[in-house]
Amino acid sequence: MNNTEIGFLLLTIAGLMNASFTLPMKFTRRWAWENTWLVWTVFALLLLPPVVTLFTVPDLVEIYRISGIAQLLCVMAFGAGWGLAQVFFGIAVDEIGIALTFSLVLGTSAAVGALIPMLRLHPDKLYTPAGHTLLLGIATVLLGVAICAVAGRLRESAKPIATGKQRENVTVGLILAILCGCGAAFVNFGLAFGAPLIEMAARHGASQVGAVNAVWLPVMVAGAVPNLLYCLYLLNRNSSARNFARGGFSHWILAFVMAIFWFGSTLLYGASVSWLGPLGAVLGWPLFMSLIVIAASLLGIVTGEWKHSGRWPLAIQLTGVATLILAIFILARASQAMA
Repeated sequence: MNNTEIGFLLLTIAGLMNASFTLPMKFTRRWAWENTWLVWTVFALLLLPPVVTLFTVPDLVEIYRISGIAQLLCVMAFGAGWGLAQVFFGIAVDEIGIALTFSLVLGTSAAVGALIPMLRLHPDKLYTPAGHTLLLGIATVLLGVAICAVAGRLRESAKPIATGKQRENVTVGLILAILCGCGAAFVNFGLAFGAPLIEMAARHGASQVGAVNAVWLPVMVAGAVPNLLYCLYLLNRNSSARNFARGGFSHWILAFVMAIFWFGSTLLYGASVSWLGPLGAVLGWPLFMSLIVIAASLLGIVTGEWKHSGRWPLAIQLTGVATLILAIFILARASQAMA
């Protein structure tokens, strides 16, 4: 198995884990969204990253000192931008629904997260046949995500409106979803533009896979701040802090499982990038987004989310999944050409 195949294998596992990390929320019924998300934030962004990084990156403080405050603040700024994007996601869902928001966010993130590092770090590759193949792959990802968005909207339209709430400010929801997609790509920016930290960690004895954690730690800690503030705001507004006493120990365990799946997928994505070569962050991100959509779609079908939506929405969704699978083959071709 060559490096590219290992990278694709890790990406596939990462996509499956990321697509399924919210499944435990179906069983935290005594908690509001903000209760679960707050506990997830603490586990996934504040506890697991330091523990993993301290065990995998030697001389961590020295690495950050040598790299300089400017490099560290740059990576943390990307993390904070990603954290803010999560707030936008929650608001956008209220305005335009989860299916359309999810598709817009992942589609925008796939394009922005691949193109910006490409233009900034590898502009010479853009005008080559391999670069053209990469652009075709990204365009195919956008097409597949758009088809899934149509299917998602049709599925939501087939459901009865339980509250009678009208989404009046659709424009705001669309803008926030697109901004969230741009912000979601900041995680990949932190990885791509944090390469000096990764190189410094490798020089100090970190493994090829473990060196990436020198970037994940500041990205995650900075990303936790907007998430915590938004959850605390919701807890106060909805008077839902008392729910913590109702859920029992099982709800805390479920939130921890969510954190394991999400942070585990992030670690595997970082590892896959290291196996995909110098352009790993460019090629890996749209692949990662595609695999998340594919896995989430299949999980949705298995768990009965499309059961009462009718024949056409499901057929359109499967068409979108097939398009994303095609995109994966195109991006794989680009990866081989650029190797």
